[in-house]
Amino acid sequence: MHGSRITAVGHYQPARVLTNEDLAGMVDTSDEWIRTRVGIRTRRIAGPDEPVDELAAHAAAKALAAAGRAPADVDLVLVATSTAIDRSPNMAARVAARLGIPSPAAMDVNVVCAGFTHALATADHAVRAGAASRVLVIGADKMSDVADWSDRTTCVLVGDGAGAAVVEAAREPGVGPVLWGSVPEMGHAVRIEGTPPRFAQEGQSVYRWATTRLPSIAREVCEKAGLAPADLAAVVLHQANLRIVEPLARKIGAVNAVVARDVTESGNTSAASVPLAFSKLVEQGAISSGDPVLLFAFGGNLSYAGQVVRCP
Repeated sequence: MHGSRITAVGHYQPARVLTNEDLAGMVDTSDEWIRTRVGIRTRRIAGPDEPVDELAAHAAAKALAAAGRAPADVDLVLVATSTAIDRSPNMAARVAARLGIPSPAAMDVNVVCAGFTHALATADHAVRAGAASRVLVIGADKMSDVADWSDRTTCVLVGDGAGAAVVEAAREPGVGPVLWGSVPEMGHAVRIEGTPPRFAQEGQSVYRWATTRLPSIAREVCEKAGLAPADLAAVVLHQANLRIVEPLARKIGAVNAVVARDVTESGNTSAASVPLAFSKLVEQGAISSGDPVLLFAFGGNLSYAGQVVRCP
């Protein structure tokens, strides 16, 4: 085996839909204000009895079923999340217990919105090193738990959900080389801090950085995979804000690609956003097996990570 590939994906969102009109009754905002500034129409909100590991387990179960694998087939569980309330047991161990995975290595990855692409790279590295043969990679966040529902600049953004991928050893690599990094001196621009923890950000700073700095980094991800942006069948960026997603996708130069715009109906689901949007494109038949897809995420710590993968 010379690499890894994604063999299946799955996603899950809670049933409750929070509309812009609903938010207008909670804070000083309006449907027009939200659509104009961030492009979001709705988002899903989990209830008090729906913890992060439950969201993650639902998405993971769907991915395993799609891959035709049993829980006992998994030897590593990675959960990307920044909204785990307890320090231990971690989300990965809780997901393993929910699914009945008998003895996996179980680790959480906290890189906030870029968590899933970091976790996917970690899974690929583990498989290439021979430390794992089948990995469950999950991005799950319950942003409603850390939202400041009195702050109209941030509460209109957030949603809850999870997305998952089954990553397996493969003779022909289907997960390309990762390009990752961060801007530590700007880490304050996106924060989940305090007791209780609350999400806050410096929106204009993030917007300027994302739309000016990230296009060249995303193009470099394609170069590492040996592809031109025009070769991409789809671009799945972190679903932070439609006013970031659309300009960034355009500046990358992926002129033939389907661009994921799940943010309009799901909001910003942090680590869940990339796998959630990717899984939906697969489910909708918008991309085909073997198609090259750019996964690229950015956010807290002003961290970023991306890779080109082949559609399962």
